[in-house]
Amino acid sequence: MLQKLKALKANAIQELESIDIAKELESWRIRYLGKKSELTQILRSLASLPIEEKRAVGACANEVRAELEDNLRQKEQALQKAQLALSAQKESVDITLPGRSFPRGHLHPITQTLYEICDIFGSMGFRVMEGPEVEWDYYNFEALNIPEEHPARDVMSTSWIDYETDSGQRPMLLRTHTTSVTARTIETMSPPIRVVEPGRVYRYEASDATHTPMFHQIDGLVVDKGITMGDLKGTLYEFARRFFGEERKVRFRCDYFPFVEPGAEMAIECLNCGGEGCRLCGNSGWIEILGAGMTHPEVLRRGGIDPEVYTSFAFGMGIDRLPMLRHNIDDIRLFYGSDLRFLKQF
Repeated sequence: MLQKLKALKANAIQELESIDIAKELESWRIRYLGKKSELTQILRSLASLPIEEKRAVGACANEVRAELEDNLRQKEQALQKAQLALSAQKESVDITLPGRSFPRGHLHPITQTLYEICDIFGSMGFRVMEGPEVEWDYYNFEALNIPEEHPARDVMSTSWIDYETDSGQRPMLLRTHTTSVTARTIETMSPPIRVVEPGRVYRYEASDATHTPMFHQIDGLVVDKGITMGDLKGTLYEFARRFFGEERKVRFRCDYFPFVEPGAEMAIECLNCGGEGCRLCGNSGWIEILGAGMTHPEVLRRGGIDPEVYTSFAFGMGIDRLPMLRHNIDDIRLFYGSDLRFLKQF
């Protein structure tokens, strides 16, 4: 019986040493120390043994039980320490490792272009002015020498807004050009004036490769004594040189706009086709980027500025077309498609 106890003890300790999972300890305890274990059965059979053998076997069995219970406690403590160390290792932060990088966005290409244009004109002494996108008919048309019956309104398909005042209905619309800010500037500022006016504008028209119902414009206005057409051309040529580069060809020719007299338009040689003609430029080889001219005396007079004392020039350009020219993009709708594959290139 004593030999059996020694073998039982050796097997139990050997098996306990091989356990590395806390859940397996309970199975080991039941097998070697439980009510139905072999050790318990030996203790229960002591009554049938002679007195001398009973004493020896009983003492040995109790020693084996005490030693196994002690080994079990030590094993439990060892596994708990190992588990805590593993958890601490998983949760610890190694401050020597580089931090996790977060995705970085950037400005939309249209916004980048707008800021660049403002910086160019800002370096030439212009200040930035802004105005409301929902505008009165007076500032959008009337103050710019475009009365209600004027045919120039026909080329600006307008989104009108119903607006009631105490005195009745007053015409209001989504502005069709940022030139409405020019009308407000002439009315509120005194010469000398040198401003640019960027912002969103709206036209009720279909989308195609070069048109969208919402797009961006920037207008410019200079009012002072002795302003000439030469000042206008010099300012716009300097802008074109700095934005497109000195190698780009620029075309400046007469055109009509109701709020300037005389009027002109400036175009840039199409980079997409090199002047040979393509879809982007309408097969003309050129893309008009702005209209300009000497501010009409009536526009100055409506704003309270005497055209006999002061002269003025104004210009307006579509911002969206400029990055198209610079980056050889043939469809303006790509800027508003929210396709990150396209937008991440800028």
